[in-house]
Amino acid sequence: MSRMGDVLAGFHAAWEFESDSVLIRYERGIRTPKLLQALGERRIPLEAIAGVTLTPGRRGTVVLRVEPRPGADPLMEAAAGQLKENSDPYRLVLPAERDALAEYYADELRARLTESGPAERHLVAAPEAPLQFKAYDGKASFDGSTVHFRWFWTGASSAKWKAGDQSFPVADLSGVEWRSPEVFEGHLRLLRHDGAASPAQADQDPAAVVFGLGYGPVHESLPFAAAVLAAVRKSGPAVKVPASAPRRDPADIAERIRHLGELHQAGLVTDEEFSAKKAELLSEL
Repeated sequence: MSRMGDVLAGFHAAWEFESDSVLIRYERGIRTPKLLQALGERRIPLEAIAGVTLTPGRRGTVVLRVEPRPGADPLMEAAAGQLKENSDPYRLVLPAERDALAEYYADELRARLTESGPAERHLVAAPEAPLQFKAYDGKASFDGSTVHFRWFWTGASSAKWKAGDQSFPVADLSGVEWRSPEVFEGHLRLLRHDGAASPAQADQDPAAVVFGLGYGPVHESLPFAAAVLAAVRKSGPAVKVPASAPRRDPADIAERIRHLGELHQAGLVTDEEFSAKKAELLSEL
């Protein structure tokens, strides 16, 4: 940038522009999304940035955003596009009257970008272990080398009780699958090198914990997933998760739609959630 240490402060965050990176510090106020509060601060190397945009925001604001390269940030890789807009750690919202200043910094950043395309390794640091959170059916903890699931008798399925508490060394994992707790069937599933078939439903899989109202919140479960994913990538060659899951047994899909209908009739799933999830299940046939 033109001067090392230049700071651009917006709502919920301030960006400090340095010669080779952008240091983002998130506010801890009650209006700041919990995920950003949990992240505290993050240093984004310029080599991790694919592009910069400046667009009009809501209610007299403008939004400066840097676009991370695919695979550069374990947090965004684990999130897989599921974050709500206000929890996006790469957005800086500013009053509209500061658009000229924001455009200046956007141009300065663009002029310094030299990399594009997928990154071969993580370039942004993951949240540090140890980490833990409570899911609906168990407690998940990660000490940096092993993931532990300890089941709750009030929530875990009989399949998980039969399997017992689980421990997964990072070296045995190929990745993670995080489904936001803010959507139907939220969960964290560990993917293993051995290719063992996993039950379609996360509540039957001893390698997964399921979320629910008040359990596995984004600001706890997503940093956890990102830390595990980063450790997996460091432990060996990157293993790409298939872009689409293999097609499932039609009988299993029919059973899940029936169960979804029961939840809908009981008022536990909204009309919008029911329609969206049913369409998703049908697409897997």
